Amino acid sequence: MSNSVFKRSHLWFLAITLLSFLAASTAPTPLYHLYQEHLQFSAATLTLIFAVYALSLLVALLTVGSLSDHLGRKPVIFTAVLLNMLAMLLFIGADSVPWLISARVLQGFATGMATAALGAALLDTDRQQGPLVNSVAPLIGMAIGAMGCGLLAEYAPLPLQLTFWVLLALFAGQALYIWRLPESVSPQPGALASLRPSLHVPVQARRALGLVLPINTAAWALGGFYASLAPSLVRTATGSTSNLIGGATVAVLTVTGALMIYTLRSRPAEKVLRVGASVLPLGVATVLLAVHSGSLLLFFIGTLVAGCGFGASFLGSLRSVVPLALPHERAGLMSAFYALSYLAFCLPSLLAGSLTHTFGLVAATDGYGAVLIILAVGALLALLRQRPAQVCSATGRP
Repeated sequence: MSNSVFKRSHLWFLAITLLSFLAASTAPTPLYHLYQEHLQFSAATLTLIFAVYALSLLVALLTVGSLSDHLGRKPVIFTAVLLNMLAMLLFIGADSVPWLISARVLQGFATGMATAALGAALLDTDRQQGPLVNSVAPLIGMAIGAMGCGLLAEYAPLPLQLTFWVLLALFAGQALYIWRLPESVSPQPGALASLRPSLHVPVQARRALGLVLPINTAAWALGGFYASLAPSLVRTATGSTSNLIGGATVAVLTVTGALMIYTLRSRPAEKVLRVGASVLPLGVATVLLAVHSGSLLLFFIGTLVAGCGFGASFLGSLRSVVPLALPHERAGLMSAFYALSYLAFCLPSLLAGSLTHTFGLVAATDGYGAVLIILAVGALLALLRQRPAQVCSATGRP
């Protein structure tokens, strides 16, 4: 078998493994209302269960995120897979809120460990396709996890367990296959020192990261809202009671985002960012209009438009930053990028969940949407100002 075939098969395996971790991360989303009915907890508790996942993932990115730069990719990925298998077992046996929180904490740490190592391994394997796979695989994974779990919850037996049995079997197969991969980086000293919580952003990437931070924050905050409160919002605003709706809302957002990424894959990062910053606020405004009109169709139309902005913003941000890292800086930069992204993913939605007690779900959604629109429009204006400055610099005019 030729080297190119081996390279392609390894790229596919890494992509599917990354996809699997993100699929597992959104699998509980369509089950939240079933957990609420079964365990009798509030919307604030729901967002806490969601947020501890993202916060645990953030801790992993800040501590073990660059560990694979020192120990190698394979042992770190293998350990993350084993931890996620244990999290699946906790979900299968979950019969209380503390049990659910424990499962989400362990899952978050495993996903954070895997995300940085797998992202770096994809770049090691293919510098051209690696950034594209890093952008598309998480979104497709989130869609498959949410929609697949919604289908199983609606039509299959054991709605609170079957999805996690399926994922457990998938991760077991991946744990066995990992050791067939070639190691893509040589061991480096400093593994223990790398565990100190920090963001490893190479000097040459810091300016680019600062520029994309506002639109990347808006995109991930939108994703966090959909993964936590959007299913409850649809049920409140439209009266829908289907188990599929919760998964469908996440799937529409993320699949549209993935398709947008594929469509724009060959465009310059700057243009992709401007598309994302232009489209995302239009989608959010349409969703808010749908909430107040009670229209399920308009809600999904708005989600489609917002998904386009989400995908373009994510791709543009990733392509602006990640290629600037050297080989032994890649896992560190990936962990820093995802750490900032997951802060935006969890903290705003956690705040929104707490505000539902005081203002109600619809009013909290209005405020959340307004902030996202302001962030996206501000990012667009900054990007438009950046372009004339670059033109003047290139021509030598002030």
